[in-house]
Amino acid sequence: MQIVSSISFPSLLALSNLSPDLPFSFPFCAPRTPASDFVSYSSGRGHSCLAVGPKRSGFMSVIERAMDEDEYRRARAEVQKKGVDVEGYFFEGISVGGHETCVVVPSLNAAFDIGRCPARAVSQDFLFITHAHLDHIGGLPMYVATRSLYSLKPPTVFIPPCLKENVEKLFEIHRAMSHDELKLNLVALDVGETYEMRNDIVVRPFRTSHVIPSQGYVIYSMRRKLKKQYTHLKGTQIKKLKLSGVEITDTILSPEVAFTGDTTSDFISEPRNSDALRAKVLITEATFLDDEFDIEHARLHGHMHLREILEHAQWFRNKAILLTHFSSRYKVEDIRQAILKLQPKVSAKVVALTEGFRSSYS
Repeated sequence: MQIVSSISFPSLLALSNLSPDLPFSFPFCAPRTPASDFVSYSSGRGHSCLAVGPKRSGFMSVIERAMDEDEYRRARAEVQKKGVDVEGYFFEGISVGGHETCVVVPSLNAAFDIGRCPARAVSQDFLFITHAHLDHIGGLPMYVATRSLYSLKPPTVFIPPCLKENVEKLFEIHRAMSHDELKLNLVALDVGETYEMRNDIVVRPFRTSHVIPSQGYVIYSMRRKLKKQYTHLKGTQIKKLKLSGVEITDTILSPEVAFTGDTTSDFISEPRNSDALRAKVLITEATFLDDEFDIEHARLHGHMHLREILEHAQWFRNKAILLTHFSSRYKVEDIRQAILKLQPKVSAKVVALTEGFRSSYS
């Protein structure tokens, strides 16, 4: 008979105080020895031990319950964790299809879309709007007003040019109703145009495909490199050229983060979108995950199905893909299991933003 190590009385007393209402099994737990395999065994020294046999000890039930409680806490902590670290960037926010989307990238001082204006978006100076559905733009007036409330400088808000007139009207109406200034720098940035956010970062919109006009954004890191024809010159000569107005450097742009907003998979086959597909991190959507709604249904409503990530996998040269905008019909566990079912090479680079979704552990 195999002996399982004895447990001291104080340890057993502590374990016995655990709540009996905690769940006993979890989807990710490893199988344990069946209850029928344990019996109580006397060591002959006044101590009770647990041994493998045809009957289970009450002490072992308590031990297993403690182990399950620990796994439950770890799983719940994972579900409740806000934000994800991906390729040197921290992303946080919420993106639930049809309800709200706002993805915040603090290191870029930027937020993408603003369905309901979460508090963490208010401190970001740059806001990128992809299209005019309310779950992506509904929080815009509140974002501007809240920044004013906290005496933050007027934000820079990027929009597709087709929205400029209506967004200006929207703020005129809010100013008339609230008697607030609601200051902002509204930038109508078209596909292919470039805006310098700071001396080492620029942004360019790219074309996406939704049921209403839309566009995504690529944020690039920018560095300047001395032109080849001047590399042989001494410092004083280079300085003299620069002072005379000669352009002595080439600008090198590297796509860092791309955000699509709502789109069908058609954006993938657009040749001019190659930078979005080679950015370090591509933030895109996967509204539907399973067979209940197929790819055609997703396309009809201007969205993507998770299977399309697999179908177009050869085009994604991104180091990571952050998936967002899942339908609210899914739980966190549904999302994670669906991603795990992708081919290993694909699932290894896919991360899900799941804040705001229901979970078996919440």
